[in-house]
Amino acid sequence: MAEGQNRMTQHVGDVILDVQDLHTYCFTKWGVVKAVNGVNFSLRQGETLGIVGESGCGKSMTALSLLRLVPRPVARIVQGKVLLQGEDLLDKTEREMRDIRGQRLSMILQDPQTSLNPVFTIGNQLLEAIGIHHKGGSKSLLSRAIHALVQVRVAAPEQRVEDYPHQMSGGMKQRVVGAIALSCEPHVIIADEPTTSLDVTIQAQYLRLLREIQEETGLSIIFITHDFGIVAKMCDRVMVMYAGRVVESGPVRDIFNHPSHPYTQALLNSVPTMEERPERLFAIEGQPPALWDLPEGCRFAPRCAYAEERCEEAYPPQIEVSEGHSADCWRLESAWQATR
Repeated sequence: MAEGQNRMTQHVGDVILDVQDLHTYCFTKWGVVKAVNGVNFSLRQGETLGIVGESGCGKSMTALSLLRLVPRPVARIVQGKVLLQGEDLLDKTEREMRDIRGQRLSMILQDPQTSLNPVFTIGNQLLEAIGIHHKGGSKSLLSRAIHALVQVRVAAPEQRVEDYPHQMSGGMKQRVVGAIALSCEPHVIIADEPTTSLDVTIQAQYLRLLREIQEETGLSIIFITHDFGIVAKMCDRVMVMYAGRVVESGPVRDIFNHPSHPYTQALLNSVPTMEERPERLFAIEGQPPALWDLPEGCRFAPRCAYAEERCEEAYPPQIEVSEGHSADCWRLESAWQATR
């Protein structure tokens, strides 16, 4: 972990993306689903930020909110700012957002089986993305498409542009999805669980490829995953989400060595280790709360072994554990008060 983290942080620059108090709600017959409920984070140039948490915690909805691609009319971004190089994307028109998506902010979707259209060739799908942002003749656009495949290390790209998705393996299709996202040279890319459908060997190759591209281009990456092993390999910082909120964030080393929120501790405890063979794997008891009926206090309190009465009465404050490392927990607030 340390080697990969130190290598990447050498290239980290100024803040390129700053998300402030982001709220995205879904308005359903059951009530208002607070899918993203006050998310704050920043991303620097050349940095990789990991977002982890259980299914339904708001990871993908946060990513879609950044791109203004939330499922409408059910979902709406009701509050907040998304500052990309100082420009608030929430103030942009839809026409302006079409110019931004792909060229400045792009996304690798998690399942290449469904994100690639089976009736169009790989070349057609690359050219569609490139043609939105680059003008030129067919030869010029085709050259860019081939270059995008070369960038993600696809062998024989001149022939592959004529292939259909079914003629490729899962790992190769995932590279093509990456090529589409990278084809217009964006500043920030969101990778939404891009290795979920890949076996372990291909997954390692794909992660190595992303690191190489990042080193070559200075790309900033938001990596959404359930896998703490991937976080350790890929990320400089990590953000732990639960029930639409960020409950802990900080450098990867700090989160792994000193997890401060009970939910983060529980997630790490649920990861099997090679050093010892437990009689029974650790599991987090209970289920996340319904996002249309959130409790008044800490969202994790019903599942927390350390919950107190005040945990159920009010949401805990954000406490700075160390420089750049913060967590929302009443236990930390008590410790912080004791040291004052």
